[in-house]
Amino acid sequence: MNLRIVVLLGGLIGGATTAQFPEYSQQYVQRLGGAVDALSEVVADFDASAEAEGLSRSDALDQMKGTPFLDRRHADMTRTFDRHQGLRDDLAVLQSVGPFMRLYHAARLTDRDVARAAYENFKPALPFSTEGMIFAGIGGILGMWLSQALLKLVFWPIRRRRVT
Repeated sequence: MNLRIVVLLGGLIGGATTAQFPEYSQQYVQRLGGAVDALSEVVADFDASAEAEGLSRSDALDQMKGTPFLDRRHADMTRTFDRHQGLRDDLAVLQSVGPFMRLYHAARLTDRDVARAAYENFKPALPFSTEGMIFAGIGGILGMWLSQALLKLVFWPIRRRRVT
């Protein structure tokens, strides 16, 4: 097989793969917004119950101790509050930036539940947006470079033997 074809295929695969990022990240942000909305309802309900009893959130959480069930509920609610805050922070950043900066903030695209939901409904497509084409071009160049580097690495021992 002609090695140039392998390099070209690497470029095509790289381009097709990276071109999907703008749309996937957009769908992730939409799912993230839904997750934040759902958790906001849970948090608001808890805070309303605490307020009705004249308690702050932390005071209400402190009262959720003493039995195995209450200890578990305390831990669950603490995780819910932490996740809610983290997802809200991620959403605020991701909504304020475009697809190129979303790549820079890719660490904020890591909530497993949100990522799984976005991926399950994601359908790869040929991008015709400016962002998709730029990502495809960059991915194509990176794919070709990576393919070429891997081929050089694979054939390096063979080339060395011929020289000596």
